[in-house]
Amino acid sequence: MKENKKYLKIFLYTLLAIVLLILPEIISNSYYQLLINQTLINAIVVMGLNYITGMTGQMNMGTGGIYALGAYGMALLTTKTGLSPWLGLLLAIVLGLLIGRGLGYPSLRISGIYLALTTIAFAEVVRLLLTNWSDFTGGAIGVQGIPKFSIFGYTLDTDQKYYYMLLVLTAILAITAKRIISSKWGRVFQSIKDNPDAAEACGVNIAQIKILAFTLAAVYGCIGGALYSCLMGYISSNTFNQDLSINYLIMMMLGGIGSVAGNILGAGLVTILPEMLKVLENYYWLIFSIIMLIFAIFMPYGLVSVPGKIMRYYKSKKKRW
Repeated sequence: MKENKKYLKIFLYTLLAIVLLILPEIISNSYYQLLINQTLINAIVVMGLNYITGMTGQMNMGTGGIYALGAYGMALLTTKTGLSPWLGLLLAIVLGLLIGRGLGYPSLRISGIYLALTTIAFAEVVRLLLTNWSDFTGGAIGVQGIPKFSIFGYTLDTDQKYYYMLLVLTAILAITAKRIISSKWGRVFQSIKDNPDAAEACGVNIAQIKILAFTLAAVYGCIGGALYSCLMGYISSNTFNQDLSINYLIMMMLGGIGSVAGNILGAGLVTILPEMLKVLENYYWLIFSIIMLIFAIFMPYGLVSVPGKIMRYYKSKKKRW
């Protein structure tokens, strides 16, 4: 039985890899390809948010601000200095480390709604700073002419080419996230969420773990922002409003809190579904909100829980027969 499950898992992973590799050939529409690329970037950001909000239970509503700093770090470095986007990606990682430390320390003293308000304030301060510091950031006009990535002289100047780079990076970060969640660190993150007093009594350094979770979330968020700026070639501070942070929370909750696969599914659903519903014109956002509400009521553990429910239903039916 275990061997069959092992072979089935290998088969499904192989099939998924083949589908992802040929996806740009199947989808020739440039707009749909852009949506797929945006889905991969959103998945990276949500995987980061999962560390702090999903695993440790610390409410982070400042993802939009983290995302913005990663995007502007990439945009300003490459456009003002002419340096490679790869150095911009490295800068985004450094920014994530600094932001994570900066946001992590307030979480040692506050939690719940107060931490949520603090992170909301952080995101809003970032947006206002980017808007009003027009001499450096371009203000409301934004930053244009952000260069594309280049690998050994081969420029990723189309959405199809950029897709494969995003796919590789998303896979690497997903595997990393999966290993962290399955490791002792993941269990420690979960213990802080479930019972911080018991975790501390067992010798867990809660302060260190909270800062680590915020740092991981910020690094992933900044990487996502940097990749977004190169995808679009243009960014503006108006993009990074509070709605963005809320959307990332929705992606995590709908996909499945604490699950890497759920993070990816949630990112895909919330990124692509509104675009598909735009045929309904003025009613599309109302229908989307109703669908999200239905998902929240009937699938409180997210999309990732659906296969398990189907298997349990099938087994119960089999026993009755």
